[in-house]
Amino acid sequence: MDIGIPLEMLDEERRVAMSPAGVHRLVQDGHRVFVQRGAGEGSRWADREYEAAGAHLAYSGEEAFQRADLVVKVAAPARQEFDVLREGQALLCFLRPAVAPRRGFDTLLSRRIAAVAMEWIEDDDGRMPVREAISEIAGPMAIHVGAHLLQSSSGGRGILLAGAPGIPPANVVILGAGRLGISAARTALGSGAQVLILDTDVRKLRRVGELFWNRASTLLADEYHVSRAVRFADVLIGAVAVWGERTPDVVTEAMVRTMKPGAVILDLAIDHGGCVETSRPTTFVHPTYVEHDVVHFAVPNMTADVARTASAALANAVLMYVREIAARGLPAAAAADPGLARAVVTFEGRCLHSTIAEHFGAPYVAPRDAMSAPEASNDRR
Repeated sequence: MDIGIPLEMLDEERRVAMSPAGVHRLVQDGHRVFVQRGAGEGSRWADREYEAAGAHLAYSGEEAFQRADLVVKVAAPARQEFDVLREGQALLCFLRPAVAPRRGFDTLLSRRIAAVAMEWIEDDDGRMPVREAISEIAGPMAIHVGAHLLQSSSGGRGILLAGAPGIPPANVVILGAGRLGISAARTALGSGAQVLILDTDVRKLRRVGELFWNRASTLLADEYHVSRAVRFADVLIGAVAVWGERTPDVVTEAMVRTMKPGAVILDLAIDHGGCVETSRPTTFVHPTYVEHDVVHFAVPNMTADVARTASAALANAVLMYVREIAARGLPAAAAADPGLARAVVTFEGRCLHSTIAEHFGAPYVAPRDAMSAPEASNDRR
C-alpha cells in the first residue's frame, strides 16, 4: 500500500504522525511511504532521516495526499486538505468528529473516505492506546504549565506549587481519573502539591487510592462535590472525556466565579469541546486569558510543544494499526479487530458511528454491515 505522511497545516502543530523508525518498519513490510518535505522538522527529524528509512519525499502536501491510499496525520484535515482528498482514500488521524465542522464531515461522505478517528481506537482491554499515549504526556505538562501560571508574573496567585516551610502547598484539583488525570496527579504529587481527583466512576477512584497509597484524595464527581472542590482549587485541571461525544460542561460559569482570585484552570478537554463553561480554545502565541479573575489555559494541541516526545509516542502507539490496515485493507483489519472497527467514522459514503450520525443528521450504518458489503471487499485498500 502507498502511505502518505503530510506536513501538518494547523498553526503551531509541530508533531508528525510517523517517526523515521516507524517509516522504516512500514518499508520493511513492503509498503511505499511518501513523507512531505519538512514534515518532521517540527519534531527535529530531518528529511534525510526519512530518506534513510526508505521514504520517498513528496514535494507538497497535495502530492503526499494524492499518492497515498492511506493518509496518516496528526490533526484532522485543514480546509485546503479536504479539497485534495482522493475518492475512496483511507484517512487515519485525530479526527475529533464531535467538534468537527459540517463541511469536513460532508466531504468525508461525498468522497467516500474511510475515516478512522485514531483517538477512538480501543485495545482488547477497552483502553484507547493512541489517546492514552498523548495523555501520558499532557498530564505532566499540565502540572508544569500550571505551576508557571501560578506565578505572579503570569497573573496567577503568586504561590509555589510545593509550598515552603510553614506554608502549605497548592491545591490541585483534577476532574477525571483516566490516564490523563492519573498522569497529572502523579506529577503533581511528585511536585509536593495537595491533590484531589474527582470522577463519576467509583472503580477509578478506588484505583487512584491503590496507585498513590491514598496520598491523593478522591471524591465522586457530582455537581455538589465539583462545586465545592473548585472553590479551594489553586489549579483546576479538566481531564474529562466522554467516548464519541462532545465533552459536557462539568464546571459552570457560576462555579468559576467562586474560585480564588488568580487561580488557574487548564481545560485539557478543549480538544473535544472543553469541560469548563468559560473555556475557549487558545494558542501557544496567546495561551491564556483571564475571566472572573481566573487564569484560563486551553491550548488544544498542547503536546505539540514537546513535539519530538509526542510524535515518538504517537508513532509507537499507532504503528501496529497502520501496519494492519496497510497489509489487509481496512475492512479486513476492522473485521479482525473490533476496537479498530469502533473508530471508523465514515466508510463508502456512510456514517458508521451512531452519535456522530445523529449529531450531523446523517443516516447511520453499523460497521459490520457497511464493511461486509460486496463493494467493501478485503481487497479494497
